[in-house]
Parts: sequence; structure tokens; C-alpha cells
Amino acid sequence: MSISVLQSGVQMTLQGAPRIGTRHLGVPASGPADPLSMALANRLVGNAADATAFEITFGGAGVRFNTPVSFALTGAPSDLTLNGKPVRLHTTYTAYEGDKLQIAPAAQGCRTYLAVAAVLEAKRFLGSTSTYIPAVLGGHEGRALKPDDLISMASVRLVPTQTTPESLQPVCSNSYTLRTVEGPDYVERSSSIWDEIYTVTQRASRMGIELGGAFPDAGQGPSRPSSAIWPGALQLPPGGRGFLLLPDAQTTGGYPHILQVTRADRHLLGQIRPGDRVRFLHRTNEQAGEALRAKQGLITNWLPDFAL
Repeated sequence: MSISVLQSGVQMTLQGAPRIGTRHLGVPASGPADPLSMALANRLVGNAADATAFEITFGGAGVRFNTPVSFALTGAPSDLTLNGKPVRLHTTYTAYEGDKLQIAPAAQGCRTYLAVAAVLEAKRFLGSTSTYIPAVLGGHEGRALKPDDLISMASVRLVPTQTTPESLQPVCSNSYTLRTVEGPDYVERSSSIWDEIYTVTQRASRMGIELGGAFPDAGQGPSRPSSAIWPGALQLPPGGRGFLLLPDAQTTGGYPHILQVTRADRHLLGQIRPGDRVRFLHRTNEQAGEALRAKQGLITNWLPDFAL
């Protein structure tokens, strides 16, 4: 019982639950760049929200099912076909032995998630199967998947067809407005950042995305002591550009940390791609908490085991 990788696109990995309580060891959380989309895919096939699934960056991927199994796709929209016939995001399908699924390059959004009604074989490290490529941890041999890889499955099931409620289907775009709170290095002269629109450069990965545009002077030199850092942070390295951190980012950093994307919007970072526009909204800690409770309340009935 297995799935064969036919094409892997720009990057295709296995991701599961993030690693919790490992940052003091220098090990990032990893896990899906867009955890909400992965949880929605898993929900459609009867899995736990953080069950191991395929994360496919920019599409251009294909797999062959070597045993009958139900599957679902979420995330970045693209042309999707099963044996040449169109399939849709946010719907459960059943594949049979020899069926081929093709995921075309996405025009908007960055990552597509493929979940199957089975347990995907993946290496577990510090309680998680998530792939962390820089240290060759988790997933399939700790690396990105490539053509001819064979991913074994256990507890394979066929499940009834479901569709994610339309109101819960995230929308991918080429422009994102992110709610943020002030970071520990925010100063009053940083306030110009709320009026700017930034553009994502070609430097984008699971570690972070670089933003071009007019950033404020944080007023701190390169000798600033390193401190704890986490996904959703906006750092200002030398050179006049900003860097938004994603799940594979380092655990400490010495560049000024002037903003932090709120938990309610952090899942959006996984869908931002080069060329997209990004704007930051100023929120207080209290407003960030209210936004998180509101969004969590919208999804709890459908995803009772998932927390943003």
C-alpha cells in the first residue's frame, strides 16, 4: 500500500504536527506553512488535523495511487486532474490502484495540501513527522520528495464524500493584508510601516519570505544581541529589506524584530509567493486576541481538534 511520486514540482515534502517545546534545543517547529489548509484537507478524509500530509509548493506535481484510498486537496488553487478528469479543492475523492493525480502550477497562492485516508510512513523526530530539510529531519529521509519516491501507507480507508463549507474555504490572492502587533524592537519612528505596501522578492522558502519596499530605520546596529524569534516575526536585516519568518526559521536572531503577525493571520504566510503585495495592519495585543478568538470560533465546529 503506497503512493508513488511522479513529479515533485519546486518542492514537495511530508509535513505533520509542528514540534512543540524544542526551540530551546535550536530545533524549529516546522510543520505545514499553512496549517489551516492542511487541517481542512485532513478533515475531509477523516484524519486528525495534524496528520501527516503532502505539502506541494507551486504545484507542478503528480502522484500515482498504488492502492484504493480516499484523498482531498486544499490550499493554492490550480488545475487538478485525476486520470485527466477535473477534480476540485475541498472535496473528498476516491482513487483506485493505478490512478494518477496531477496538480498544475498555481496562479495564486503558494502551497497545496494532499491528504489521504491513511497513515503515511514518515520518520518521527522529537514527536513530529514534519520534514526539516536544513537538518535532514523527519519526513521521508529528511528531504524533499523526488520522482520515483515511494511513500508507504498503513490503515488505508475509503471514506464518504465531504466538502468544506464554502465560508471556511480560504481564498488565495496576490495581495495580503496581515494583522500585526508591535514587536520587541518597535520604536515610534517605525510607524511609517503601516502606510507602506511591500512586494515579495524572489527570496522565499519555508524559512521565510523577503519583502522589498521602504522600511523604517529600526535604529539598532548589527551588533544587537541575539534573542528568541518565532514564525510570524518581521525582522529588518541590513540592506533595507524585511524578512517574514515561516515555520522552518531559526530559533534565535539578532536583527531588529519590529512586528509580529498575529496568530489569527499566521496561516496566510504559507500562501504568499514572490511578486505578491503585503500590507501590515496595526493591532494592539487585545485586538489580536479578539481576532484570534473570533476566527477560532468560526472554524471550531468543523475543526474541533485544530487551533490556529
